[in-house]
Amino acid sequence: MIKLFTDSDLDGIGCGLVAKLAFGDEVDVAYCSYRNLNERVERFIDDQENNDAKIYITDLAVNEDVEKKLAKRFKNGSHVQMVDHHVTAMHFNQYEWGFVQPEYEDGRKTSATSLYYEFLLEKNLIKSSPALAEFIELVRQYDTWEWEVNENTNAKRLNDLFFIISMEQFETEMLERLKTQESFSLNDTENMILDIEEEKIERYINAKNRQLVQTFVGDYCVGIVHAERYLSELGNALAKLNPHIDLITLVNVGTKKLGFRTIYDHVDVSAFAKQFGGGGHPKASGATLTKETFEMFVVNVFDQHAIRRDAPNNELNVKENKKGTFYVNRKREFSKIHKVSEQPWAVLHNNNLLEGSFETFDQAEHYVKRNYGSGIAFDNEVISLLAESLKVSEEDVRKSYQEYLEKH
Repeated sequence: MIKLFTDSDLDGIGCGLVAKLAFGDEVDVAYCSYRNLNERVERFIDDQENNDAKIYITDLAVNEDVEKKLAKRFKNGSHVQMVDHHVTAMHFNQYEWGFVQPEYEDGRKTSATSLYYEFLLEKNLIKSSPALAEFIELVRQYDTWEWEVNENTNAKRLNDLFFIISMEQFETEMLERLKTQESFSLNDTENMILDIEEEKIERYINAKNRQLVQTFVGDYCVGIVHAERYLSELGNALAKLNPHIDLITLVNVGTKKLGFRTIYDHVDVSAFAKQFGGGGHPKASGATLTKETFEMFVVNVFDQHAIRRDAPNNELNVKENKKGTFYVNRKREFSKIHKVSEQPWAVLHNNNLLEGSFETFDQAEHYVKRNYGSGIAFDNEVISLLAESLKVSEEDVRKSYQEYLEKH
């Protein structure tokens, strides 16, 4: 008997498909998560009837207690092989049965599916084919977000399809396709479904962007939103829409999961997740929602307002106006970024001049957004503010905006 424990995402099911192509009906695949992996592996190896079974674990790492049991199992002559690509699992390379490689020698990031396939290929346990190689590359590019750099939307669409249809249907259809087709592609019906789905994803992202709150966790400015769907697309999109935020936290109370996403090289969300018992990639990771993390990411921010979006079509209150650009948050606190003569940019918040200055406008804006959750105010909001503070009519302000802006 062959037993595979693997993740339940696209990379995990990719490993499952590779195993079924290699071993056929001999293999039993268990799709797991960080929450249940240790329990399921431990229960399996504690059953003496499974001593002769060959165990593979891919795309997930067991905890220290199960790690010791696997080491003992291997020492006693039973089969164990772990294949992973997460940097948080590198310590498994100390074992003869552990193989963890986050990158290839040419600098490309690996995936569990690509590593597992190459591992079995090297041992002559699986036959190669163009369709299988194409499928595995799509999985690798999606899992590592390389698809975005390469603009390979086929990788993203494969993952979208995985979430649209059931795991069982996806597994059945992909397995048949990989067995029978010379090259891998999605069919017309699947592409039509995906076109509709892309519109739904865009609407979902826009809705969640309006719900985003932010706080500081250590030195990181963290955006937090509750989400149950399109997590990878959502996390990446929110990070791009809010570049002042270091990382995005996706909270799913129903599944008791946390997802962490970043677009920055200097932010390692796998290390961030590790402090909460999780792990993953430097730019995409996860952890279990515990009482501690529930307190941090739900209770502590419950009373906070969502961050304010930038006004989209202003004509007057625009960026980098030396006389002033106004920002406002949900608490109606106004900030003004302006220049005094040729001096660096200064920030006025609630009519109080902040100490220090900023060399560039972008640096000043970054500070305002991170610390106040503010967005560029609408023209009408600024006109009303100036009219009230300078005791003039809004019509006068609109006619001579730059003049009254300088007086403020």
